[in-house]
Amino acid sequence: MRQKRAKTYRKLMHLYSMSFGFRQPYQILVDSEMCQIAIDAKLDLIKQFSTVLQGNVKPMITQCCMHELYLQGKAQQSAVDLAKTFERRKCNHREAIPGDECLSSVVGDTNKHRYVVATQSQSLRNGLRIIPAVPVIHINRAVMVLEPPSEATLKAKELTEEQSLRPSAPELATVPQDKPVPKKRKGPKGPNPLSVKKKKNSNAETSTRPSQNTKAELLDTSLSTQLPGQKRKRDSHDDKCEEQTQNIASTRTRKRRRKARAVSPSSP
Repeated sequence: MRQKRAKTYRKLMHLYSMSFGFRQPYQILVDSEMCQIAIDAKLDLIKQFSTVLQGNVKPMITQCCMHELYLQGKAQQSAVDLAKTFERRKCNHREAIPGDECLSSVVGDTNKHRYVVATQSQSLRNGLRIIPAVPVIHINRAVMVLEPPSEATLKAKELTEEQSLRPSAPELATVPQDKPVPKKRKGPKGPNPLSVKKKKNSNAETSTRPSQNTKAELLDTSLSTQLPGQKRKRDSHDDKCEEQTQNIASTRTRKRRRKARAVSPSSP
């Protein structure tokens, strides 16, 4: 196989494995016509499958396809011997049906068992292109070819990528949900709370004021209560202050002044 084709097939199988969960060994459903062409072209099917799919393979065949080979008679005994080396896949058909119908029923609508289908039937290949994630192999002029992914496969790949980016249901359950923000009511606005002064509590101020006032405070209160044009009455406090100032003045010692000496007249 050429290097360019091998690289292309490797990318295709990487797409199927990453997006749809294909794993090695790849399960390959082989029909009866593929076995006949392999014998006529002298191809080693298992080796060719592993080369095309770039990995280990497990060829499988259904009972209905085996029945088709038995109907060919002794002329296709070598194809029957080749098919007997494959693993038998139970199709659960009590009576044998055509191979195309049998393979399409085994694959189903979603290909949940991740089968790779190797067939030469053109009608079966057209029907499998509608189903997403079904790799199809056929032989063209003694060369085994892996078909490119169909449109249904590419659309399913995009959907899986989008779902992988979104959080799952268990992850959403663990995320705390934000509470709805209440809407603001439209209407007249109240005054600014910073501009409104609080009322002073007179009881609290009187309780914090000391019980004994200073002399200066008493003097200020007495002066503030005096009416204009009225003489201030002497108070007992004023008398006490006056007595204290007299006592202080009496205790002070006066400095004696020296008398100037009389100058005696000079004698002649």
